[in-house]
Amino acid sequence: MRIAVVNNFFPPRVGGSAHMSASLAGEFAAAGHEVLAITAAYGEAPAEEERDGYRVVRLPAVKMPQLGLSIDFDMSFASLRPGNWRRLFRLLDEFKPDVLHLHGQFFDLSWLAGLYARRRGLPVLLTIHTLLISDNKAYGGVFRMLDALLVKPVLRYIRPRYVILDKLGVDYCVERYGTSDENSEYFPIAVDTGHFAKPVTKDVRAELEIGDAPLIVSLGHVIPLRNRLPLVEALPSVVAEHPDVRVVVVGRVYHDAFLKRAEELGVADRLIVTGAVPKEDVPAYFAAADIVTHDLNGGCGTASLEAMLSGTATIASVTEDNYPGIELRNGENILLVRPDDAGAVAETVLGLLADPAARATIAARESAMVRANFGLDVVAEEHLRVFTKLVADNDVLR
Repeated sequence: MRIAVVNNFFPPRVGGSAHMSASLAGEFAAAGHEVLAITAAYGEAPAEEERDGYRVVRLPAVKMPQLGLSIDFDMSFASLRPGNWRRLFRLLDEFKPDVLHLHGQFFDLSWLAGLYARRRGLPVLLTIHTLLISDNKAYGGVFRMLDALLVKPVLRYIRPRYVILDKLGVDYCVERYGTSDENSEYFPIAVDTGHFAKPVTKDVRAELEIGDAPLIVSLGHVIPLRNRLPLVEALPSVVAEHPDVRVVVVGRVYHDAFLKRAEELGVADRLIVTGAVPKEDVPAYFAAADIVTHDLNGGCGTASLEAMLSGTATIASVTEDNYPGIELRNGENILLVRPDDAGAVAETVLGLLADPAARATIAARESAMVRANFGLDVVAEEHLRVFTKLVADNDVLR
């Protein structure tokens, strides 16, 4: 098959969506398929390159300003650059895809590629990564309006088959876009198991001068939807029993409320904020940690799953039925707390620090659970199965 993978976010940009789309593209290519990845320009990344057996083309793009919204991080849109519509259509016409895999329902490249697919009569698989939601009522209302007036009509026109990653996404897509079992696949986030089989790149504890102190790592961009406030508000209780504990926050900080709260609570000196780090260094941070916490506002994304895979005890905040078809058992193969519950975070952290043997046991079970259900090879095979069926069904319709 010839598979076109389209995502505004793509490496070297860091983030779950970027890495998942690139990793899957590499797996598709390794399985013998021809793959073209189309994305938006980013930093000094080349306009075109070959990587992991497939071609990547980056279209000129306009970086949007940060507005302080709950999904706020650096976003670039290609449709705002003159000529990109024609460039995209020409690229796809030259490539002659059998199927398109789009990532992100509200990005312009997904819309343009979806338009192309509709005009050419090609099947589309669309993965829903980020939900347009906010705890802020005003923003939440705006996002609902955008979904109703803009995103839903576009999706109705494109008519993709959806890939939905978790229960929250399923509920959201049913309500906002009218999805159902008839037009959806329920695949989890894909985690690159091979990436965590490599030797770590550095000694994080030595580099940050942490020594043998208890270490909590929280890896991922800090945005309002992942604000780190439950972790910071749990720290006074943790510090009371472990005065030398350190918390390393890894990722770009787009929302600094957690830093201000740490100052108010007198625990700012326990925090180390590194900013974004290269993908190859991520395993080193997990290897250095005693505990990983990232998704404490209601989620369990790529960073948390990678931490579990790495063999480090990891806390998340979803329900046991979060992933359709995957059995999560709190305290056995995953550690769960209620969203935004600092007390539960403190209790869980203290319990883990007090019992290294139990911590190691749950970490091993988490790793095995992720490897069996979220491994890149497992998830990629499911995608390829769906691509094959979509292409076959489309050939019959033609």
